[in-house]
Amino acid sequence: MSKLLLVSICLGVLAVSAHAQEWQPRGGALSNAYPGKAYSPYALRDFPERPLWGDTHMHTSISNDARAFGNSLGPRDAYRFARGEEIISSTGQPVRISRPLDWMVIADHSEAFGFMSDVIAASPLVTKYEQGARWSTELRAGGKRALAATLDFIKSFSQGEIDPELLANYMPGSRRYSTIWEENIAAAEEYNEPGVFTTLIGFEWSSLVKGGNLHRNIIFRDGGDRVRQVVPFPALEPIGSNDPLDLYKYLENYEAKTNGAVLATAHNGNLSNGIMFPVDAQYTGRKLDELYVKQRAKWERMYETTQNFGDGETHRQLSPQDEFADYGTWDLANLDVSEAKADDMLQYEYTREALKNGLALEAKLGTNPYKFGLQGGTDFHTSLSSTDEDNFFGKHTGYEPSPERLDTPIADTEVGVIKSWQQLSSGLTAVWAQENTRTSVFDAMDRKEVYATTGSRIAVRFFGGWDYTNADMNNRQPAFRGYEKGVPMGGDLPPPSEGKKAPTFMVYALRDPIGANLDRIQIVKGWFDAEGNTREKVYNVVWSGDRTQDAKGRLPPVGNTVNVAAANWTNTIGSSELGTVWIDPDFDPAEGAFYYARVLEIPTPPWYIYDAFRYNVPIPKGAPTSHQERAYTSPIWYTPAG
Repeated sequence: MSKLLLVSICLGVLAVSAHAQEWQPRGGALSNAYPGKAYSPYALRDFPERPLWGDTHMHTSISNDARAFGNSLGPRDAYRFARGEEIISSTGQPVRISRPLDWMVIADHSEAFGFMSDVIAASPLVTKYEQGARWSTELRAGGKRALAATLDFIKSFSQGEIDPELLANYMPGSRRYSTIWEENIAAAEEYNEPGVFTTLIGFEWSSLVKGGNLHRNIIFRDGGDRVRQVVPFPALEPIGSNDPLDLYKYLENYEAKTNGAVLATAHNGNLSNGIMFPVDAQYTGRKLDELYVKQRAKWERMYETTQNFGDGETHRQLSPQDEFADYGTWDLANLDVSEAKADDMLQYEYTREALKNGLALEAKLGTNPYKFGLQGGTDFHTSLSSTDEDNFFGKHTGYEPSPERLDTPIADTEVGVIKSWQQLSSGLTAVWAQENTRTSVFDAMDRKEVYATTGSRIAVRFFGGWDYTNADMNNRQPAFRGYEKGVPMGGDLPPPSEGKKAPTFMVYALRDPIGANLDRIQIVKGWFDAEGNTREKVYNVVWSGDRTQDAKGRLPPVGNTVNVAAANWTNTIGSSELGTVWIDPDFDPAEGAFYYARVLEIPTPPWYIYDAFRYNVPIPKGAPTSHQERAYTSPIWYTPAG
């Protein structure tokens, strides 16, 4: 036996022995040549491997507005549907999701559990009151009378005009409320299957200030053993409160009582009429101070930047240089369409502007209250979490598929009209979690390693650091270098490496396997300059085809293959994947900044084009015949030294 062979055998024995404890690559050659920790790139990984898709915002028949609109499907139906089972909708139609979700939050409104069911049943508990008797009569009559009664109920709730005695038997502390909450928890426990499908227990705190939306969804990390120690916090006095500061006290008390964990995520700032993201004072007149900014930063780890009632990334008035700023815009009024929108309200309503204002508030008060990740939710009130355009079952049961739904407006008041086709079949949240469990999914949300899409399942990686190179992108395993050399979406840039003058960002996107090709990836930058102003810029960083940017950095459109008459499109343009490493050409180390990626698909048909084709009805006047769905990553922040 040769000495070389003997040495090889001995090294092999030593390697096996070492692996039984903690395997280490021998020498530096392997680690320098390959980005993994072992020869197998899929071994010994300690980072999330794939996005897990879910909905943070689903309503069932337990929500009073959903029940009034005709939803008869409870939490178990919603879970069954999200897991991929075919069920029968509230209007008697068979329905199934295109692909199962990985996780879901049922976020029924925390106010007055069981109330609307008793209204419909004409229970003496409600009919002895004038409002209850009137709503009961109208809802039981059906048709337009029932719709009018439902809208009146929503308006009365929004304006704080419901008789408190009418709701007393349905609020926290009542037997009816506790029973329904316990049943919600039981359903979540029954359908939670670690590794397969995760149910995150939650509710919606439905704060409204004269119709101005301040809603938050509350998401618990814990199982029923902890969560059942509390009941949801309502927005109605005297038991609850409209003020977010009081909600934060509830969250603090929950964690102290149970040793659990919880977070809040706001939504629909576009319907708040300027009170969602204050910079000077809350709606109460209370000045923003250290307490407010610290509490909001602590509890509100994400913001729902896209959903059924409008996309909330930005507005064309706030971002006039952004050619894609006018997607799914709702800017008519507040939530119940009782007060028209004024232009000066917009700056306190949209995601990008809030991220910019957060930098300014950090400079002033020491904490950024709007340092949140970006996520999406449906806010569907049908129990059906389906965001595919060709499988859209509407905001509520009154808008489930029918030949008439395009003719029925969402709202029609003295302020104006919101048309049916303005609903979005949006949105979804992708979490980069290491496993499909409550703790892992929640922890990804808490560290903001999440992103939003308008409904499609685009896979997106986004990393920031100081040392990324094109070689890191071209190795076909960009995540290895991404985590090794920087931070993922939702993180803070580390201090710069010696000699590095500008941060680098690595971004990669892969199209939805059954969806549209990709048009481009953009990086959106916002910053707080030396003169005390907030600024923004959108950079096209990688795109499909052989297009060339003009002097202003604009690209020609990718094209449009939508066949409106056939409600179809083709993937003959665009790319199946896009990726690049980008260096900020305008970086100033003295200016705080954030960066997030926006990924655009090629044009595809919106849901109402499918309705027009299937029902042979006209396309609504003024409705666009194509749109470009998109993904928004959570930002990466840069904070100047000192």
